[in-house]
Amino acid sequence: MLLNESRLRQRMADAGLDAVVATAPENVTYMSGFWALPQWIRRGPQAYVVWPASDRGTPEIITSTSTLDLVADQEVGAAKVRRFGEFHAELGPNAVGDAVGQEHLQLRRLPPHRDAIAALVAALEEARLGNGRVGIDETGFASGHLEALATRLPNVKITPAAALLRDVRAVKTDDEIDRLSQVARIAERSIGAALGVAKEGATELDLARAFHVQTIEDGAFPVLGCIGFGERSALMNVQPSDRRLRAGEIIRFDVGGRFHHYRADVARIATLGDPPHEARRLHKALLRGVQRACEIIRPGIAASHVFGEVMRVVQREGIPHYRRDHVGHGIGLDGYDAPTLSSNSSEVLEEGMVLCVETPYYEIGRWGLQVEDMLVVRHGGVERLMETDGEIIVVPL
Repeated sequence: MLLNESRLRQRMADAGLDAVVATAPENVTYMSGFWALPQWIRRGPQAYVVWPASDRGTPEIITSTSTLDLVADQEVGAAKVRRFGEFHAELGPNAVGDAVGQEHLQLRRLPPHRDAIAALVAALEEARLGNGRVGIDETGFASGHLEALATRLPNVKITPAAALLRDVRAVKTDDEIDRLSQVARIAERSIGAALGVAKEGATELDLARAFHVQTIEDGAFPVLGCIGFGERSALMNVQPSDRRLRAGEIIRFDVGGRFHHYRADVARIATLGDPPHEARRLHKALLRGVQRACEIIRPGIAASHVFGEVMRVVQREGIPHYRRDHVGHGIGLDGYDAPTLSSNSSEVLEEGMVLCVETPYYEIGRWGLQVEDMLVVRHGGVERLMETDGEIIVVPL
């Protein structure tokens, strides 16, 4: 199960909410298992999940008629589906023998609502929430929708809920951790596949192609593929180019795919032949910072304390001028889930959080160095989701 239901219900009770409405793609998928393709590829398409308090009815998905095929073809957890708008499709001669097609047809027989807000109003009214207190995930609404909802339901007490849902998603269920563990290892194997084609004259695009092919072969989908050589490794968001690899150069990976909706974000450094002494020295300090985080992370520790310790160790171990805004973040359906490991964070680590701990260092025009590991906060410390240790990977000439 993706949804941490007990945590959601506790947060709803703490906030005095009679219902929560998910609108952003990550939250819709998290609360229902429904992956609404149009939401994930462009801004604007609307899909919601209404999650009422236990005495106010059952959860339901609200989505456009054009995405009912996805509902039929996925394992969704919501008890009800409500559609809006029309989308024309013809009935084929073999529809009777197609289980997904039959489910699709059944969903299309549901009465349509004019638009997304009309469907949401009807759902809230059916759940007797016309006078309730409803948390709305404000981040996924189209422009003007929040005002339209308030006009249609003037007695509903609407409160923003995006932060609440971000907090709920921060602590992962066992199913989520399993997916994150798998996608982390897929990323590592894909780095290995990319380095399998690393030789003098190979391009960044050659390595990117090998990386993404391995990602797909392992059952994941490409998302993040920052792969840069030499001076291009210092470009924080480097996109692979025709730049050719030379002996002794840094190869920086900041990469990860998506597996069953869950993201990886890992970083490794490799060199073709022995690395420059200075790069090895700097990288050692960065690696020691990540190792220090793994030594101290426990439930109850402040995210800001982790930031301070990592910064102190990197500076002490060889980069006294090291500066960062953060040294890590949560990960899940979103590449940047809560918490954020920064100096001004008020968040406290909890058991079951999955973190990316990272220590990037960029010298523009020279090189970029980075260590980034995925790990789980456990009662007795951390569980690393990585099989590699973060040391520089030396590719023989």
